[in-house]
Amino acid sequence: MKFTKMQGIGNDYIYVNCFEEPVPADPAALSRRLSDRRFGIGGDGLILIRPTPNGDAMMDLYNADGSRAKMCGNGIRCVGRYVYERGIARREELCIDTLSGVKTLKLDTENGTVRSIEVDMDAPILVPEQIPVRLPGDRAVDIPIEVNGRTVRVTCVSMGNPHCVLFVDDVEKAPLESLGPMLEHHPLFPDGVNVEFVQILARDDIRMRVWERGSGETWACGTGACASLVASVLCGHADRAATLHLRGGDLSIRWEEESDHVFMRGPAAFVFDGEVDV
Repeated sequence: MKFTKMQGIGNDYIYVNCFEEPVPADPAALSRRLSDRRFGIGGDGLILIRPTPNGDAMMDLYNADGSRAKMCGNGIRCVGRYVYERGIARREELCIDTLSGVKTLKLDTENGTVRSIEVDMDAPILVPEQIPVRLPGDRAVDIPIEVNGRTVRVTCVSMGNPHCVLFVDDVEKAPLESLGPMLEHHPLFPDGVNVEFVQILARDDIRMRVWERGSGETWACGTGACASLVASVLCGHADRAATLHLRGGDLSIRWEEESDHVFMRGPAAFVFDGEVDV
């Protein structure tokens, strides 16, 4: 099976062009095997680029633990660059199908090369039962919850996948390795949750680290960056447009008041091509 390793600010996946390669019989098991950084290719998961009647291509994503994800902001930018530069659809505006709906991508290109990509991530989902999170009310904003004998305040947002945002004084000192997995599997979150630790530097300048559902800490999470900006706005900490600093690099995020849509801009990069026995 031919594959391509790509990364979006350090959020790295193994991509398979299923316009040319057959869809693997067991993508979940294949993702677990290939994502291993010592005995496999190494990555945060497996993304199949598949034909779809609903757009130029479909992003079918499996996390490193084999669980299926509905959406990935960094992953979809890489899909956009692959689709454009590898000739699947040579257009500067693409429609990429996902399990959370069709997303529109606008590509900034120069001499046939994609420099950056802006993704319309749609409107954030704030109703608790739709995120889902087992909390009452119309929104879960700055809510205290109990985690292993301690109280933390969280804001919950879905960007096609569930996120739980915590504000901290210093992301480097945040208890990500201990608190991240406890929140990921907390009974309040029936589908699990991605956990963002957010430090406000200024109203348009935010730093974050992320514990991703099914993958552990990753260098970046595009949907997490979008959820972090939304949570920051809802809690009164930030304006509607900001630069988000993640371990792997920066993303520009804006939440439009009129449309209610969140837009994410950032890079996508090829790492290498290869072939593996499956």
